[in-house]
Amino acid sequence: MAPPRSVKPVLLDDAGPADGVADVLVVGFGCAGACAAYEAATAGADVMVLERASGAGGTSALSGGELYLGAGTALQREVGVEDSPEAMAAFLREALGPAVDEDKLQAYVAGSVEHFDWLVARGVPFSPGLYDDPSWMPPTDDGLMWLGERSWPFTELATPAPRGHRPATGHFGGWLLMDRLAAAAREAGVREEVDTLAERLVVDRDGRVVGVIARQYGEPRTFLARQAVVLTTGGFVDDDGMLAAHAPHLIGKDKISCGGEDGSGIRMAQAVGAAVKHMSAGQVGLHAVPAFMARGLVVNKHGQRFINEDTYPGRIGQAALFRHDLDCWVVLDEKGYEEVPEGERWGVLPHHVADTLEELEQLTGMPPGSLAATVALYNEGAARGEDPMFHKDPRWLRPLEPPYAAIDPHRSFRGPNDPPVGGGAAVFTLGGLATDVDGRVLDLDGQVIPGLLAAGRASSGLAAWGYISGTSLGDGTFFGRRAGRTAASPTERDPALTRAPAPA
Repeated sequence: MAPPRSVKPVLLDDAGPADGVADVLVVGFGCAGACAAYEAATAGADVMVLERASGAGGTSALSGGELYLGAGTALQREVGVEDSPEAMAAFLREALGPAVDEDKLQAYVAGSVEHFDWLVARGVPFSPGLYDDPSWMPPTDDGLMWLGERSWPFTELATPAPRGHRPATGHFGGWLLMDRLAAAAREAGVREEVDTLAERLVVDRDGRVVGVIARQYGEPRTFLARQAVVLTTGGFVDDDGMLAAHAPHLIGKDKISCGGEDGSGIRMAQAVGAAVKHMSAGQVGLHAVPAFMARGLVVNKHGQRFINEDTYPGRIGQAALFRHDLDCWVVLDEKGYEEVPEGERWGVLPHHVADTLEELEQLTGMPPGSLAATVALYNEGAARGEDPMFHKDPRWLRPLEPPYAAIDPHRSFRGPNDPPVGGGAAVFTLGGLATDVDGRVLDLDGQVIPGLLAAGRASSGLAAWGYISGTSLGDGTFFGRRAGRTAASPTERDPALTRAPAPA
């Protein structure tokens, strides 16, 4: 395996003639990059985006498309949902912690309604409607979905409200979000350099970041920024070396990525002294159907429950990986299986079926009597409409009856005779560059690195160790906008490069 290319910064004096000059250079054309570029351009800056692929999109375009917004958006009000900034903040503080960045949390909640309106004004469509069942990706175009807000322990903190805002398309909607955001950036006059891989930052003698050394069609290129460079290059789930160093529990799992989440932007910034945060944290999408989990039980290899199955499925995945190394099963009965509409089963068939729990224990390798004891205790409470162990909502509670089924997440969404694949979950990283609330990258002393900003998964955003769907696209677009406005501010202008001519 070839060693990784150097990310050490290049002095401006040694960078050679510029192949491109702009006020603001944005590296990466996903959701954060598109929003940063748009805001910088509409603030009057000359903006250039460098994108390693052949066009805009990145992982954002392949995502579900949901954005975590609330506090009383127009869509929430249209559907009849009451929400408040206080309730939204209470939920996110608990769901994304521990060690949530309180300044970012407060800014995000305070700006949530305006941000939704901004997205609509950029052409992102949202249909009125609420999808009411647990799901990774609803098959309808309903604009709102629940993301664990009405599950314990969050129900004890604030009045639940659905806040998953989805573009108006069924299943995956990231493509629609990126289509509109990229179009808005282009209409604002943003210039693009595609098939351009940024490799090293350019700094002046004072340590200010003033550009990027990139590779375009195999040839080195120098791009300079009169004001600032904004890194929106994504996380590092595609770099197994970085995973081994920071988040080894994510190795060997399916990757939620466009293939370019190699941590290059993070490493380039570290090479000029940037600090990082929460690098060991990750989102875990368990290979299981949320609607099955809510109607049944999730148990470890000892046949024991370890979480309420109606919560946000990513919380189940994190608990399963970080506490049980993904040695778990989804157990439900025939009635629970049949209650889930076929279109929401993702083609999953039970991997084991049995008339008795003792037989299911043998088939799954659980200790004798373990699952039977767990189901007996669960059924006793469910008959009373209670779950004293994990407080599952009464909506999902009823005694399980034979025949029973067990589903193995390691076999992914595959048939009962197919071999295991994907490590049982799909993951991505949550940690990244330490930034202030306006996107400025911070060094190890907590001081701003002049000329350098970041947003999206290249930075440490709202999520700390917890995660909720929509907080990647939500904080990527929101803080991408803030970074773009900051980069375009006159206070960011470098006098030495103000008159730098564009290349012929």
